[in-house]
Amino acid sequence: MQEIFGPDGLIAQAHPEYEHRPGQVDMARAVMRAFEERKHLIVEAGTGTGKTLAYLVPAVAAALGGRGRVIISTGTKNLQEQLMEKDIPFLQSVLPKGFKAAYMKGRNNYVCLHRLGRAESSPVIEGLEEVDYFDDVIHWAKASTTGDRAELSNLPESLSFWRHIDARPETCLGQKCTDFDTCFITRMRERALDADIVVVNHHLFFADLALRNSNFGSVLPDYTAVILDEAHLIEDVASEYFGMQVSNYQIDDLIRDVGATPYEEAEADREITKTSARVMRFADNFWMGFREGRGEEGRYPIIPNAFAKRDEDGDLQSTPLGELYIALDGALGRLETTLDALKEKPPEVENLVRRIRQTKFDLQFIVTGADKKFVYWTERRGRGLFLRASPIDVSGLLEDKLFDKVDTVVLTSATLSSAGNFSFIRERLGLNSASDLIAESSFDYQSQALLYLPPKMPDPRSREWAGAAALEVIKIVNATEGRAFVLSTSLAGMQSLYDLAMPEIEYPCFLQGSAAKGRLLEKFRQTPNAVLFATSSFWQGVDVRGEQLSCVIIDKLPFAVPTDPIVAARQRYIEDEGGSSFFEYSVPQAIISLKQGLGRLIRSTTDRGVLAVLDPRLKTKSYGRLFLKSLPQCHVTSDIGDLARMFEKREAVAR
Repeated sequence: MQEIFGPDGLIAQAHPEYEHRPGQVDMARAVMRAFEERKHLIVEAGTGTGKTLAYLVPAVAAALGGRGRVIISTGTKNLQEQLMEKDIPFLQSVLPKGFKAAYMKGRNNYVCLHRLGRAESSPVIEGLEEVDYFDDVIHWAKASTTGDRAELSNLPESLSFWRHIDARPETCLGQKCTDFDTCFITRMRERALDADIVVVNHHLFFADLALRNSNFGSVLPDYTAVILDEAHLIEDVASEYFGMQVSNYQIDDLIRDVGATPYEEAEADREITKTSARVMRFADNFWMGFREGRGEEGRYPIIPNAFAKRDEDGDLQSTPLGELYIALDGALGRLETTLDALKEKPPEVENLVRRIRQTKFDLQFIVTGADKKFVYWTERRGRGLFLRASPIDVSGLLEDKLFDKVDTVVLTSATLSSAGNFSFIRERLGLNSASDLIAESSFDYQSQALLYLPPKMPDPRSREWAGAAALEVIKIVNATEGRAFVLSTSLAGMQSLYDLAMPEIEYPCFLQGSAAKGRLLEKFRQTPNAVLFATSSFWQGVDVRGEQLSCVIIDKLPFAVPTDPIVAARQRYIEDEGGSSFFEYSVPQAIISLKQGLGRLIRSTTDRGVLAVLDPRLKTKSYGRLFLKSLPQCHVTSDIGDLARMFEKREAVAR
């Protein structure tokens, strides 16, 4: 490690701006030890540690040393691009022994040549404005070597027809497909099979983990070790992929694919068309039966007696919504039987029958709601309505499917500890046997950062809160001359702060939702003294270096919304087990989120900035000390004048 990371090491010789970081060396040694001893490891490596190189070098050494392929999984696209476009090419040019790396994305990122060919003769375009886009996709697909839609940077992100031509697994014909050899998924897998290091995202990793040892096979090539970066996200991602989901989009796509399949038997074709129309009619009625949140996006619990209730005699009787489900289930069953009875089956039929059976099974599981280890809920997103069943506790599943099966799992993030320990993450993920390390950051937070807590603020739940918070935002932004993120824990809070504070701020103000996230960030970077009002989506995976972002204002402590179905179920589970959901779940989870917000502020050794938290509970509640103990040790003030003096001092040093 010293030969590579030391002051005169290989990296220092190749990188003129390289800084020796003791925390990076400590982390690299700990990761190497985990590989050698075939053990698991948890590492918190704050911004400035250089954690990607600290785990990449041991991973490459392990792969080349006969340990086999290593998977690196990340939570954000930005980090994936950093690994594949910067860190890995750099190491390939520096390390004495060569290694191969591959990048795998979820299948819906790639175009399916078979579906694209069929789409040329069947209607998939929703508007005339997309005709040219479709032609562009056809020309691109013929020339592309990857089939990755990220190459279509000149086209809108929301192509309505993409879901009809992507390479999603449920439509794949496998080796029966005439385009199998030239398929972009086949090529992606071949590159991964030939690689020592494979970079994926958490969604693909856990989709693969959920499928392994099932009838559907695996997505990723075999591996002996995995590094989960941005590991603070994995409980929620694992909960999604170890659960079940049925949506209106899913049934719409299924029926569309049934209709696009050519059938040899005319009589069967007519019966399939009639039965498909019946499914769609009953499906539309079924989705209309869900009244919660209609017209608004959000998550809503499915109440236990939504589909069936007991009458006065104790007999179970279907509710009106239950009757709609029974009708839909019957129509799906009839379509399955009709397709399965075909004498001359096109190659697509086997997949269609499997998809219908899976949809019926998942719907029954969600509607019945019999497994008390799951929480059942609905989500409205855009025009989509999703029915979901999610495991309340994923620790046992992760222990069984991941930690007991894989020799070495390294979990790392800038934010994994709470109050100086890893008890929360160990408990949530079922990782009791792992070693752990808090790697020292190279940043001097005492001189680089200032934590501002207003001298007096009303309770965040009171009517006076919004006005007082807006006045503080105005004062802080004036003291820092803009250059700020104002981050709220809710869309309503964000809008309220923007409406009240923006007219009194003399600097350019931007609001989340007024443009795409990437465009907003670019405008913020390019606009001097800008102020951006945003929510949780800007709390992580956002990198703005230098003076342009000199202040992060957080309105309230980021406790998870207690009415969210998954949060509520996790809290009930802890209480039922005799624990305290507030101190065992809510507080540690909020601490990790707050640390993520601070991570937006200091991104290099030359950055200086202010973190302002408007929530008075940091000072008035006993648990506030846990938050303060968990943050990097920096100067704390309630004097607004200290903010202006900090920036005056910075500008004097710069001159």
